[in-house]
Amino acid sequence: MKVKIDGVRSIYITGEHIKLDALLKFASLVSSGGEAKYLIKNGEVFVNKEACTARGRKIKPGNIVRTGEDLVLVKQSP
Repeated sequence: MKVKIDGVRSIYITGEHIKLDALLKFASLVSSGGEAKYLIKNGEVFVNKEACTARGRKIKPGNIVRTGEDLVLVKQSP
């Protein structure tokens, strides 16, 4: 079942997963690794509606990542 969520941007990854801090930089949600670390450490990043404080968390296709007003859906690159 597909659910359409308004305001969600899709990000395509080539591997099986991407680390959370790398995804934030890749999706241009932050401008630096330090900024990613700060947001994650302070519980301002959510993965599938749950606050995540682990920078190295593996984000897989199908996961939704949110920080502030930004939503990113991770998809597998074709």
